[in-house]
Amino acid sequence: MANQSTSELAPQCAFRASVLRKIYKTGETEVEALRGVDLAIPKREVLVLLGPSGSGKSTLLNLLGGLDRPTSGELLYEGIELSGLADKDLTRFRRSKVGFIFQFYNLMPSLTAEENVRLVTDIADRPMEPVEALAMVGLAERRNHYPSQLSGGEQQRVAVARAIAKQPGVLLCDEPTGALDSATGTGVLQTLVKANEELGATVVIITHNVGIAAMADRVFHFRDGNIARTETHEHRVSPADISW
Repeated sequence: MANQSTSELAPQCAFRASVLRKIYKTGETEVEALRGVDLAIPKREVLVLLGPSGSGKSTLLNLLGGLDRPTSGELLYEGIELSGLADKDLTRFRRSKVGFIFQFYNLMPSLTAEENVRLVTDIADRPMEPVEALAMVGLAERRNHYPSQLSGGEQQRVAVARAIAKQPGVLLCDEPTGALDSATGTGVLQTLVKANEELGATVVIITHNVGIAAMADRVFHFRDGNIARTETHEHRVSPADISW
């Protein structure tokens, strides 16, 4: 197995990065958000990113999701170099391969739960039916309700349904439980585990809640734009058993 190239190894991974750097410029000021990150994220892994604000977690998530491009280095998704894609191809990658879940639900208030999910299924390559996605998160009976008629936890589960409805290879989650209490947050995390186990999605979660790390296969601890330490778990803890 010696001397295998990155490209030869990449298909076994959802993502592989080598010497990944991202520099933001504001006038004459430069901020190095990522400082030569090397990583491999296997398919179907649940990965948690921990670290203080400004340590590079969100920058990495944006690069993985094709929302931004690295300043230098190599970033591959299933062997395809994302940094080399044309804008239209990067847009196609986001639409077909990536589901995004954020702390704030970003639902359209004038649309029902089903209609919010259909926004994604109408542009996806191989979507499931919106009602099927809502059923996966336990909200099939709330399909005709508007966001204002749903609790915060239900709105977040609609956001999860919207993300999984296009059956993405990757779910990228930025503080998905940050605005929720522990009981409601547990329900959201359980839906992410379900998407990982039943749909085969690779799940990457940014959180400041250290307890959530127990549900992951691995944890990347970020500091100063790099992965300072990697923590590996032989067994994942169920979200229901996480200590918040």
